[in-house]
Amino acid sequence: MPHQMITHLFMHGDFGHFFYNMFALWLFGNKLENFWGSKKFLVFYIVSGLGAALIHLGWLSYELYPIVSEVTAYTSSPSLDKFVSFFQKYGVPQAIGLDEVNEFANKWSNDIQNAAFVSDSLVFVKKTGDLIVSRPTVGASGAVFGCLAAFGYLFPNSYIYSNLIFPIKAKWLVLFYTAGELWMVYTNSGGNVAHFAHLGGALIGFLLVLYWNKTNRNTFY
Repeated sequence: MPHQMITHLFMHGDFGHFFYNMFALWLFGNKLENFWGSKKFLVFYIVSGLGAALIHLGWLSYELYPIVSEVTAYTSSPSLDKFVSFFQKYGVPQAIGLDEVNEFANKWSNDIQNAAFVSDSLVFVKKTGDLIVSRPTVGASGAVFGCLAAFGYLFPNSYIYSNLIFPIKAKWLVLFYTAGELWMVYTNSGGNVAHFAHLGGALIGFLLVLYWNKTNRNTFY
């Protein structure tokens, strides 16, 4: 829904997710808010979050297009072989259950001419497609990465204490995190994390602060 482009920024999966996002927001956003003022910082935060969401949705549309196409193709020409192949390729969502799918496939194979199995298989495949496509995305990470990029641009030589122990300049920290996100996108690793939302937030945040600072690019802290 349109309003979720904003509200998803203020929701989190669990306390750890919430804590680390808010800690990073305090760490980087605090200085940015003092530098810009509250209103300008709020605009920056929301724009970075919206940019992150749009880039993430764009990537999801590209990533999920094959499964949407395959569900459509199965709907027009269902069969037991295609049913088994579909779930071997995309897996079985926990909400449906592997045992239930296997049991259904076995029953269908023993009564291959029964048209009722065809209509029931459409329900399994459509529901699986909907579950995969409708994965929720929540959290402030995209906007926070925008803050990280802006902080690294405006205060590149400020020291950040990584893990509260090791000092590292902000510019290197930004490059390190960006490279890490790119690597996890390339290797398709990192678990259930919206890496393109992180990269999108960092990109939009960087472009916005670059635009705002276009008349004062020689001043760094």
